[in-house]
Amino acid sequence: MSAAPLEREFFARPPREVAAELIGCTLLHRGIGGRIVETEAYERDDPACHAFGGPTARNAPLFGPPGMAYVYLCYGIHSMFNLVTEPSGTAAAVLVRALEPTHGEESMRERRGVEDARSLCSGPGKICQALGIELAQTGMDALAEPFELYAPEAGEREVVAGPRVGLTKAADYPWRYCLAGSRHLSRPAG
Repeated sequence: MSAAPLEREFFARPPREVAAELIGCTLLHRGIGGRIVETEAYERDDPACHAFGGPTARNAPLFGPPGMAYVYLCYGIHSMFNLVTEPSGTAAAVLVRALEPTHGEESMRERRGVEDARSLCSGPGKICQALGIELAQTGMDALAEPFELYAPEAGEREVVAGPRVGLTKAADYPWRYCLAGSRHLSRPAG
């Protein structure tokens, strides 16, 4: 990749800033992945954040340091990949909701059992399945192997914000960020 790797300082900021600026960045896991086109921010005082009730064994990775992976199981089925933000001890993260595949599409198709490129990574559970990200990777450094995170390629990109998806608490917070015009989103933007 010709783009610069993301540094830990990038993640040591509020999750809404990080979530918006992750749009267009590249996420790879063992060389497979793509361009981030959709994210959601979760803050410590946010009722939808796993750290809202305080620290537990399950949510411990959310408390930092920034740039760590927080992977959890949704509905007992789907792994969900998050990137920890804010300085250590703050507990916040960005959920990576959708990617535009750019590296290893054939491997993604085999893992997901689908052919349509738009369906490969158009949701957080699909991303983990397509890239082979597992629950056991929670707490790992997402800025080191087997992960790679790169800044966006030069050029303009329009980011739109809207309500988060699939929540019962704080569902109206406009903390979902999408690449305008992307065909790889989990749901239409807005």
